[in-house]
Amino acid sequence: MVKMKKLDLMTENEFQLISVKDAVVDFVKESGIQNGVVFIITAHTTSSIMVNENLKCLYTDIEATLEQMIPTVHDYAHSHFLPSYGATGGNAPGHLKSMLCGNHAVFPIQDGEIQCGMAQDIFFAEFDGPQMRHYFIQVQGE
Repeated sequence: MVKMKKLDLMTENEFQLISVKDAVVDFVKESGIQNGVVFIITAHTTSSIMVNENLKCLYTDIEATLEQMIPTVHDYAHSHFLPSYGATGGNAPGHLKSMLCGNHAVFPIQDGEIQCGMAQDIFFAEFDGPQMRHYFIQVQGE
């Protein structure tokens, strides 16, 4: 059996980590699936789904590290006029950060519960906000 849900969220900052773990846990319970897997997938190329510990100081470290690796101010090819869009692209750092961090997470489900580590949280990571965003939770199993 496969069950899927699309969720919307409005981000508030250019960089933001938003916990979506409660929504995932709730949907796994609603699905009725006892054993299988759950996928959490972003619908955007300038956002990610990340798994990490839920600590504000870690948010700061993640943002600072990504900024060191992929600085906001740089001569990106995507920051020039794009004839295909008819505009200048200004979100190259968001695309590159998303590429590094990934677009999904997967967890096993056993006896109707998501199996994750005690300190693990699931985040929607925004790299090009604020914007209206969408992500999917898909549960597969029996």
